[in-house]
Amino acid sequence: MGYVNDPEWAKDLVQETFVSVWKNLPNFRKEAAVGTWIFRIAVNNCLRQIDRKKKAEAKMDDIPFVTDDSPPPETQNEQLTFLRKCIAELKEVDRLIISMTLEEISQKEIGEVLGISEGNVRVKVHRIKEKISQKFAKHGQF
Repeated sequence: MGYVNDPEWAKDLVQETFVSVWKNLPNFRKEAAVGTWIFRIAVNNCLRQIDRKKKAEAKMDDIPFVTDDSPPPETQNEQLTFLRKCIAELKEVDRLIISMTLEEISQKEIGEVLGISEGNVRVKVHRIKEKISQKFAKHGQF
């Protein structure tokens, strides 16, 4: 859900991931944990689908999902909705990093999945949290 912010699309991606895992199971080289390997397949599926959707949206000139004039949230459920919107506004890689962080994936594993160093993940997580905190502060949430 954190990658695409659409329940039906997320279900499709999960199914595509399992099909990809099943098809590629003979190719698993055991160089990383199986969970990391599966996560990498899921991330690749998500990135491919997001890229395809962006190209389709660019052709149709759709209105973006999140707008700057969204009303500030007032309840805890609205805060969660606002958080999801903040995450949806992030660049794809940042959205993936924070989503994996929220899923309690270690920074080392996130780095392995995305092909970046653990230190780089740590810096990116810090910067992403700052961006989101600033948006919450701007909307009177902290």
